[in-house]
Amino acid sequence: MTLPDPAALLPRMAAELKCHLQAHRIDTPRFVGIHTGGVWVAQALLDALDSEEPLGVLDVSFYRDDFTQSGLHPQVRPSALPFEVEGQHLVLVDDVLMTGRTVRAALNELFDYGRPASVTLVCLLDLDARELPIRPDVVGQTLSLAPDERVKLLGPAPLALERQVLA
Repeated sequence: MTLPDPAALLPRMAAELKCHLQAHRIDTPRFVGIHTGGVWVAQALLDALDSEEPLGVLDVSFYRDDFTQSGLHPQVRPSALPFEVEGQHLVLVDDVLMTGRTVRAALNELFDYGRPASVTLVCLLDLDARELPIRPDVVGQTLSLAPDERVKLLGPAPLALERQVLA
């Protein structure tokens, strides 16, 4: 199986997101990328939408449910949301949706900042291996991988996908 080119997925994703936001009468969405790949994808979507809205960044390391098992990642960064969350329509962007646990952690963190009016989930890839009932509203492509395979987003420019096999 050949992995898709993110540059080919992003224009369609931007168009679908624009339609989704219009259908839900969302005029001023606030974009939040999950560190690191989600930030890259969110910025690419903002560029494709010709938007100069500020981009929020979440590092969900402290909110993950496997924090006590796997320890703290050495590159933990603070989250930065340059806007209020309370009452806002958020577009939460992740690069690869697998189990849903990263998105759950991101939602938990966002609600610590306030109660958003809505959250739209956008993912570049959906690996269709969820452990939680979380599905993206806009997705670039859905892939099914072998149990020992993962996909990593490389970037920030150009964005590329890399297949990894677990040892």
